[in-house]
Amino acid sequence: MQSLLHVAAMAPLSIPSPSWSGFDIPLPWGTLRIHAYALCILLGIILGLWLTAVRWKRRGTPEGSLWDIAIWAIPFGIVGGRLYHVISSPDAYFGPGFNGTGDLSLIPQIWRGGLGIWGAVLLGVVGAWLGCRRSGVKLTAFLDAAAPGLLLAQAIGRWGNWFNQELFGGPTTLPWGLQIDPNSPNFPAGMPSDTLFHPTFLYESLWNIVGVVVLLVLDRRFHFRRGRLFWLYAIYYTLGRVWIEALRIDDAEQINLFGITTRLNVWTSIFVFLAALIIFIVLSLRGRPEPDTVYLPGREPAAVTAGDEEAATVDPSARGDETSDAEANSTIVTGTKAHDTDGSVSDTGAHGNLRNNQSDLGHTAEPTETAEESHAGVTSDSGSASTETTASSAPGSGPEAGSTK
Repeated sequence: MQSLLHVAAMAPLSIPSPSWSGFDIPLPWGTLRIHAYALCILLGIILGLWLTAVRWKRRGTPEGSLWDIAIWAIPFGIVGGRLYHVISSPDAYFGPGFNGTGDLSLIPQIWRGGLGIWGAVLLGVVGAWLGCRRSGVKLTAFLDAAAPGLLLAQAIGRWGNWFNQELFGGPTTLPWGLQIDPNSPNFPAGMPSDTLFHPTFLYESLWNIVGVVVLLVLDRRFHFRRGRLFWLYAIYYTLGRVWIEALRIDDAEQINLFGITTRLNVWTSIFVFLAALIIFIVLSLRGRPEPDTVYLPGREPAAVTAGDEEAATVDPSARGDETSDAEANSTIVTGTKAHDTDGSVSDTGAHGNLRNNQSDLGHTAEPTETAEESHAGVTSDSGSASTETTASSAPGSGPEAGSTK
């Protein structure tokens, strides 16, 4: 027991700064630097796609459609994330106050860090929309399937900030305080070298992992559709991002609204939270549409359409005796009505030759005496017309018995 206490006492009461941030791959013309930040982003994308693939397949979606969508959404998301970072932290690229002292060549160097989630989501959704249109599926269905995976990718990708020693919070004396190398360009000037900082990367990573579980549990319970799970993701994420962003001390664009000056990302989180909450409530009040399908109108699987056509063209003779008899009786009545203009058989005479259960359902059966008198009135002296009338009324006695003109 005393040994365990000794080990616990010797354990550092802080999170150390990483001593490794990547590795080099030798090439004939030099070396290729693989950054840990990029590896975290890549691992997050892989795990996020895995979770999305599992959920997407359960919706009965076309095989391979996820990759058709991802090939559009991921590049768009990376570009959007970088653009948002450049806009929200412009000093390094354009100089303070856009005085031209910045370095524009840093903009495409994403391995140095700097991807804004809001730009990544916005342009990522645009890319996903293009992929969904090409695959014939609804964007809202994909967003619902991808929401937990997106949050998981963010949780893993945040560890890239730890490797880059960036985007940390203010000083703290908490036992989980983060150490930052005093020689790092991100170390705040004028602070003691042993200062510990809030590990905001860890706060956000843990918040996102809990959010993945929350979204999965809620979706399993309520089966959110029409994009509601995606908006629930936005509500949850922004709720945590507001207080996590407020802890940071890195350079960022400051915005004054309603007499309050704070970071652009804080205001963005607040507005996205309110918008997502309103949209989620409106969609929930509308109720669930029927039928619930992931396909765009007119883009349903061909197998379903082919099955419907096959059922509609089945040979009547193969449906059984009862169905065939019913269709035959219907054909007799139709054929009899077609002979009304013939002059040799009246409508009343035709009904007299049918059994009661084969008569036209829209007419009342007439007395036998009336039917016989009417039949006798249209029969010739030789009696041949009566024979012809009886024959024409029998099922299958002639070509016209089953035709409709």
